[in-house]
Amino acid sequence: MLSIGVLVSGGGTNLQAVIDALNSGKITNARIEVVISNNKNAYALERARNNDIEALCISPKDFDDRSHFNQALINKLDEYNLDLIVLAGCMVVLPAELIQKYRNRIINIHPSLIPSFCGKGYYGLHVHEEVLARGVRITGATVHFVDEGTDTGPIILQKAVEVKYDDTPEILQKRVMEQAEWQIMPEAIDLIANGRISVEDGKVKIAD
Repeated sequence: MLSIGVLVSGGGTNLQAVIDALNSGKITNARIEVVISNNKNAYALERARNNDIEALCISPKDFDDRSHFNQALINKLDEYNLDLIVLAGCMVVLPAELIQKYRNRIINIHPSLIPSFCGKGYYGLHVHEEVLARGVRITGATVHFVDEGTDTGPIILQKAVEVKYDDTPEILQKRVMEQAEWQIMPEAIDLIANGRISVEDGKVKIAD
């Protein structure tokens, strides 16, 4: 059974997609042990509690400096003996020590087809604003392992989404979430939970 910890910051729509996939059997051999937010008001915490999942807030604001926050976060995650950490709308920069400790065991969802529209400054609605400003016709989402860079870790899954002429950033964001993010994040977790994912020479291999 894959033990999962989920890091969140906001509403938790991707968290809900994962919870729904677990409940429906689309994700097998896995369980969410804890949901941790840096924001005590994040609705994602309520989503977790509504599904009998332990929900905690660990905020940088509650510590004298960033190093103390980083260590507290690592210590708390370690308590759960997690096999996988899922970033589901987590807006906190992870400490290098955490990435090194959980190498190829942290995954993130990004709202574009990496390597397009990714890297420093590309997050949230801004990604979709840039897609529309450039007149791009196809966008999508990417699930990838997290490394020390920004959106540079090995790609696990991608799914394309059409950009329509009359899209606004908000409309496009919703379509990307519904047609891509909420599909491929649960799929990636299921692949990992069932031992079908490996990383070789910096690239993801999916076993049949």
